Amino acid sequence: MAPLARAGCGACLRTGACFFLLVSLLVFCEGCKKVTFNVPSRLEALTLIGRVNVQQCLRISDHVSSSDPDFVVLEDGSVYTTNAISLPSEGKTFTILLKNVQERKQKKIHVVLLSHPKKAHQMGEAVLRRSKRRWAPVPTTIMENALGPFPMQIQQLFSDTAQKYNITYSISGPGVDQPPLNYFYIEKETGNLFVTRPIDREEYSEFKIICYARTLDGYTPEIPLVHIIRIEDDNDNPPIFDPLTYTFNIPENSRAGTLIGQVTATDRDERGTLHTRLKYRITAYQLSPSYANLFNINGDTGSITLVVPGLDRETTSEYTVYVEARDMAGQRFGLCSTATVVIQVDDTNDHAPMCEHGTYEAYVAENTVGAEVANIGVVDQDAPGTPNWHATFSIIKGNEDGAFKIVKKPDSNVGTLCIEKGLDYEKAKERRLEIAVNNEAPYAPAPNSRAISTSTCYVIVKVRDVDEGPVFDPCVYILNIKECLPAGTMVGQYLASDPETRNSEGISYRIISDPCNWITIDNMGQIRTTQLLDRDVPEMKFYQCNVTVSATDQNGKTGTGVVVVNLMDENDNFPVIVKREYIMCRGREPICLTAVDADQPPYAGPFRFEIPERMLSGWTITQHDEKSAYLAPVGNMPYDTYNIPVRVTDSAGHGGTTEIKVRVCDCTSPEECGPYRVPYRQAPNVTLGIWAILAMILGSLLLLLILITLCGCCGAAPVSSKHVSDDLANQNLIISNTEAPGEEVMDPNILPLKISDQGAGMSAAGIKTGGQECFEMVKGGHHTLGSVQGGGHHTLESVKGVGHHTLDSGRGYGQSMMDGYRCSYSEWQNYTQPRLTDESIRGHTLIKN
Repeated sequence: MAPLARAGCGACLRTGACFFLLVSLLVFCEGCKKVTFNVPSRLEALTLIGRVNVQQCLRISDHVSSSDPDFVVLEDGSVYTTNAISLPSEGKTFTILLKNVQERKQKKIHVVLLSHPKKAHQMGEAVLRRSKRRWAPVPTTIMENALGPFPMQIQQLFSDTAQKYNITYSISGPGVDQPPLNYFYIEKETGNLFVTRPIDREEYSEFKIICYARTLDGYTPEIPLVHIIRIEDDNDNPPIFDPLTYTFNIPENSRAGTLIGQVTATDRDERGTLHTRLKYRITAYQLSPSYANLFNINGDTGSITLVVPGLDRETTSEYTVYVEARDMAGQRFGLCSTATVVIQVDDTNDHAPMCEHGTYEAYVAENTVGAEVANIGVVDQDAPGTPNWHATFSIIKGNEDGAFKIVKKPDSNVGTLCIEKGLDYEKAKERRLEIAVNNEAPYAPAPNSRAISTSTCYVIVKVRDVDEGPVFDPCVYILNIKECLPAGTMVGQYLASDPETRNSEGISYRIISDPCNWITIDNMGQIRTTQLLDRDVPEMKFYQCNVTVSATDQNGKTGTGVVVVNLMDENDNFPVIVKREYIMCRGREPICLTAVDADQPPYAGPFRFEIPERMLSGWTITQHDEKSAYLAPVGNMPYDTYNIPVRVTDSAGHGGTTEIKVRVCDCTSPEECGPYRVPYRQAPNVTLGIWAILAMILGSLLLLLILITLCGCCGAAPVSSKHVSDDLANQNLIISNTEAPGEEVMDPNILPLKISDQGAGMSAAGIKTGGQECFEMVKGGHHTLGSVQGGGHHTLESVKGVGHHTLDSGRGYGQSMMDGYRCSYSEWQNYTQPRLTDESIRGHTLIKN
């Protein structure tokens, strides 16, 4: 199968004059001497002749031109005809001129065009032909948007097996039986491949179809062939700007070469070809052609820059230019489109604000506050409403006392001069103010221009006299009073005077507000204390009080002043040691003493600790910091209690002595020394006289005598006739303090157990005489225990209501007395069972009747 020869170049297809095969030979010049092309003798206009490698001759070319107007040379070296020409038999020559302006280089390439020689074969001459496989044709190329006529043959498929078989041809794939349908078809007998319509390369750039060769009986002698049909690009799409209108901003007074913005156009044609190689240029200006030298555009990138400085927003705030983008590297036969570029000039602060008037004059009554004096207008040529236009006002002279201020309205450039403090006619009858005006934004003068100067204006304020009340001088009087002064002490004088006469006669004074009640003022303006002022009193802990004083003249006009009373600290307190009792164990570690002072600096720390010379032999003291010191014994101090006087002196030399009580104890920690486990403050020493001691002894003896008398009377009193039962007596236990069994005792001297009539309780008593113990248990009522050691007497009493029961030791009562005191077995068992075990009964005797 043999391919059909290509149907000429793209230019021939567009003109329909596809009558020859263009074969171009590109010869790279050596030393830029000569390039030869073999072409047909007849060339139509806009025919591609060939391509010259201009970069081999000159790497960078700013200008490429042809010496013959019938030919044009593009930047990539492509040579086209501009007119239809016929080559003479000897051919045609012309020169391609290459220039590099920056490097000042110039090269020439000589081009020779020769027509195709016609070679005639002589009779009998053997013609050698190459035999090749016909079933694998090269890819087919179709010019985009070809003019036809349609259907148009684009290729012929042929199989060598057709010499042996009757072959039929068929195709399938996209463009045939797949979308897009019916773009191609093939003649089954001849293998001629046809296209049925024009094809847009931007929609379909190529087709891959499958070709089959079969015999009549369905045999396939050839492998199915994948044949590629490429659509050759035609320059049918102009460049497109998106958006069609660009808006750029540039500050006024910008320097030359400042980048303003960049425009960009796109081309749908095939990339990498002249069809998409764009060139940009400025075609027109909207306002005036005189602006043509202001802006420049880069032909390749579309970047717009400022050519010369001098843009002034106040003269022209906006420029409109038209930019063109043309393909085919900007050649006149290329397609183009246009965009609009709006260049807005941004304002800079190149104009200083100016006051509307150089001098302003106003009248103001004295002591007026908040009044508007004058309105100062400002004129500025910069853009209104911007920081370059908004003015700022400052009073640079004449307002040292802060009596004036300027308030500016937000939406205007007018400043209002107001009075912040009342003016005094007696001090100044006229005030002259100098006011400077600037912008919120810093100045930005044009290049090579003078510096911008600040505008100033003057305001003359004339003060009118007004009859006014007394005035205190100063208006705030600072009065420092030492603490602890007696009540009624004169501590200062605060006078007011008439502003016109400067005289204080005939003025009376009174206190309007005194929250502390510390001072009084008389009609002479003398200030005295009302009480003893002590900084250590809780009510005076703030040490300061503001007192408002009023002065009234003979006309009834008043004025006020403020007395700030500061209660000054005196060194009336000496530092003391807070903790005064310590325990020192056997390790005898130093004790840290900390002192405090109720006074404030400079009458407080640092403190100095010392021991009087009479105590230096036993103890030493070492300074630790400003408020503490270490107390340590000298040598191995015996265990005892020591009273050490320590003198503490403040920074002003005022000091006092604090007695420290230290107990040296044989312990490892202070908690082991019982009474001193919790430190306490030492009570004052009390000494008893001889008569007090004798009175205490006599009182004790009298009390003992009364007790002995009462015991004797109770022992002789009659007792109740109820006795303890035998079964309960059998369960009484006494301790014998021997390991051997005790003897049976039937002695009525053993204290009986008694049950009162009201059932108030049950009691048991014991007597400890030598080695014998007696126990008594009382249930309910009131319990009394008396004890005398050393063969003494134990008594326990039980009281219920008004009845009084006494259990005492005695003999001779007999069995009849015990029968009257009965007690149940269960109650005694409840008392003794938890306390007595088998082991504890050993050495005790059971009492039986």
